[in-house]
Amino acid sequence: MWKSFLEWLDSVLPPDTGRATVDDHAVGVAAAVLLVEVLRAEPGGRAEERRVAVEALRAQFGLSDDELAQLMALAERTAETATDYFTFSSRINAAFDDARKIQLIEHMWRVAYADGRIGGEENLVMRKFADLLYIHPGAYANAKMRAKAAAAGHAG
Repeated sequence: MWKSFLEWLDSVLPPDTGRATVDDHAVGVAAAVLLVEVLRAEPGGRAEERRVAVEALRAQFGLSDDELAQLMALAERTAETATDYFTFSSRINAAFDDARKIQLIEHMWRVAYADGRIGGEENLVMRKFADLLYIHPGAYANAKMRAKAAAAGHAG
Protein backbone atom coordinates (compact mmCIF):
# COMPACT_ATOMS: atom_id res chain seq x y z
CA MET A 1 0.00 0.00 0.00
CA TRP A 2 2.74 2.49 0.94
CA LYS A 3 4.63 1.75 -2.27
CA SER A 4 1.62 2.64 -4.43
CA PHE A 5 0.97 5.66 -2.23
CA LEU A 6 4.55 6.91 -2.64
CA GLU A 7 4.41 6.25 -6.39
CA TRP A 8 1.20 8.30 -6.58
CA LEU A 9 2.79 11.14 -4.64
CA ASP A 10 5.84 11.01 -6.88
CA SER A 11 3.62 11.27 -9.96
CA VAL A 12 1.66 14.21 -8.55
CA LEU A 13 4.63 16.17 -7.24
CA PRO A 14 7.80 14.74 -8.77
CA PRO A 15 10.97 15.23 -6.71
CA ASP A 16 12.83 16.79 -9.63
CA THR A 17 10.70 19.93 -9.42
CA GLY A 18 13.00 21.12 -6.66
CA ARG A 19 9.99 21.57 -4.36
CA ALA A 20 10.00 18.45 -2.26
CA THR A 21 10.94 14.81 -1.95
CA VAL A 22 8.75 11.73 -1.59
CA ASP A 23 9.44 11.85 2.16
CA ASP A 24 8.12 15.42 2.24
CA HIS A 25 5.00 14.24 0.45
CA ALA A 26 4.51 11.45 2.96
CA VAL A 27 4.76 14.00 5.77
CA GLY A 28 2.17 16.13 4.01
CA VAL A 29 -0.20 13.19 3.78
CA ALA A 30 0.46 12.33 7.43
CA ALA A 31 -0.45 15.87 8.47
CA ALA A 32 -3.51 15.82 6.22
CA VAL A 33 -4.70 12.53 7.72
CA LEU A 34 -4.49 13.97 11.23
CA LEU A 35 -6.46 17.02 10.11
CA VAL A 36 -9.05 14.75 8.47
CA GLU A 37 -9.34 12.76 11.69
CA VAL A 38 -10.28 15.97 13.48
CA LEU A 39 -12.96 16.47 10.81
CA ARG A 40 -14.24 12.96 11.35
CA ALA A 41 -14.30 13.21 15.14
CA GLU A 42 -17.68 14.91 15.35
CA PRO A 43 -20.62 15.07 12.95
CA GLY A 44 -21.72 18.39 11.50
CA GLY A 45 -19.87 21.49 10.36
CA ARG A 46 -17.90 19.47 7.85
CA ALA A 47 -17.78 22.03 5.00
CA GLU A 48 -16.28 24.81 7.14
CA GLU A 49 -13.96 22.42 8.96
CA ARG A 50 -12.77 21.01 5.63
CA ARG A 51 -12.10 24.53 4.33
CA VAL A 52 -10.02 25.31 7.42
CA ALA A 53 -8.12 22.01 7.04
CA VAL A 54 -7.29 22.85 3.42
CA GLU A 55 -6.06 26.31 4.48
CA ALA A 56 -3.93 24.70 7.19
CA LEU A 57 -2.30 22.43 4.61
CA ARG A 58 -1.75 25.40 2.32
CA ALA A 59 -0.02 27.26 5.17
CA GLN A 60 2.09 24.24 6.16
CA PHE A 61 3.13 23.05 2.70
CA GLY A 62 2.45 25.79 0.14
CA LEU A 63 0.56 23.55 -2.29
CA SER A 64 -1.57 24.62 -5.25
CA ASP A 65 -5.36 24.25 -5.22
CA ASP A 66 -5.15 21.11 -7.37
CA GLU A 67 -2.46 19.58 -5.16
CA LEU A 68 -4.51 20.41 -2.06
CA ALA A 69 -7.63 18.78 -3.51
CA GLN A 70 -5.68 15.64 -4.37
CA LEU A 71 -4.00 15.58 -0.96
CA MET A 72 -7.32 15.96 0.88
CA ALA A 73 -8.95 13.23 -1.21
CA LEU A 74 -6.04 10.88 -0.49
CA ALA A 75 -6.05 11.79 3.21
CA GLU A 76 -9.79 11.14 3.48
CA ARG A 77 -9.43 7.71 1.83
CA THR A 78 -6.42 6.89 3.98
CA ALA A 79 -8.14 8.00 7.22
CA GLU A 80 -11.08 5.70 6.49
CA THR A 81 -8.83 2.63 6.40
CA ALA A 82 -6.17 3.63 8.94
CA THR A 83 -5.79 1.28 11.89
CA ASP A 84 -3.64 3.57 14.02
CA TYR A 85 -2.28 7.11 14.21
CA PHE A 86 1.31 6.15 15.02
CA THR A 87 2.18 5.65 11.35
CA PHE A 88 1.28 9.26 10.68
CA SER A 89 2.52 10.86 13.90
CA SER A 90 5.91 9.16 13.63
CA ARG A 91 6.46 10.70 10.17
CA ILE A 92 5.60 14.12 11.55
CA ASN A 93 7.82 13.63 14.61
CA ALA A 94 10.75 12.73 12.34
CA ALA A 95 10.26 15.69 10.02
CA PHE A 96 8.97 18.55 12.20
CA ASP A 97 10.67 20.42 15.01
CA ASP A 98 8.66 21.31 18.12
CA ALA A 99 7.59 24.70 16.77
CA ARG A 100 6.20 23.19 13.58
CA LYS A 101 4.40 20.42 15.51
CA ILE A 102 2.81 23.06 17.76
CA GLN A 103 1.78 24.99 14.66
CA LEU A 104 0.16 21.81 13.29
CA ILE A 105 -1.71 21.25 16.59
CA GLU A 106 -2.95 24.84 16.42
CA HIS A 107 -4.19 24.25 12.87
CA MET A 108 -5.92 21.09 14.08
CA TRP A 109 -7.63 23.08 16.83
CA ARG A 110 -8.70 25.65 14.23
CA VAL A 111 -10.35 22.82 12.29
CA ALA A 112 -12.09 21.65 15.46
CA TYR A 113 -13.33 25.18 16.27
CA ALA A 114 -14.44 25.90 12.68
CA ASP A 115 -18.03 24.80 13.34
CA GLY A 116 -18.27 26.98 16.44
CA ARG A 117 -18.17 24.23 19.06
CA ILE A 118 -15.86 21.57 20.46
CA GLY A 119 -17.30 18.15 21.15
CA GLY A 120 -16.03 15.48 23.48
CA GLU A 121 -14.70 13.34 20.64
CA GLU A 122 -12.76 16.28 19.22
CA ASN A 123 -11.18 16.90 22.62
CA LEU A 124 -10.27 13.22 22.89
CA VAL A 125 -8.73 13.09 19.41
CA MET A 126 -6.79 16.30 19.98
CA ARG A 127 -5.38 15.08 23.29
CA LYS A 128 -4.36 11.82 21.65
CA PHE A 129 -2.60 13.66 18.82
CA ALA A 130 -0.82 15.99 21.24
CA ASP A 131 0.49 12.96 23.12
CA LEU A 132 1.62 11.22 19.91
CA LEU A 133 3.40 14.38 18.76
CA TYR A 134 5.04 14.90 22.18
CA ILE A 135 3.50 18.35 22.62
CA HIS A 136 4.13 19.84 26.06
CA PRO A 137 0.84 20.47 27.92
CA GLY A 138 1.51 24.21 28.19
CA ALA A 139 2.21 24.52 24.47
CA TYR A 140 -0.90 22.45 23.76
CA ALA A 141 -3.06 24.75 25.91
CA ASN A 142 -1.58 27.88 24.29
CA ALA A 143 -2.21 26.48 20.78
CA LYS A 144 -5.81 25.72 21.76
CA MET A 145 -6.33 29.25 23.12
CA ARG A 146 -4.85 30.84 19.97
CA ALA A 147 -7.12 28.70 17.77
CA LYS A 148 -10.15 29.57 19.88
CA ALA A 149 -9.33 33.29 19.67
CA ALA A 150 -8.88 33.03 15.91
CA ALA A 151 -12.22 31.25 15.58
CA ALA A 152 -13.93 33.92 17.68
CA GLY A 153 -12.40 36.60 15.47
CA HIS A 154 -13.84 34.96 12.36
CA ALA A 155 -17.28 34.42 13.89
CA GLY A 156 -18.19 38.08 13.88
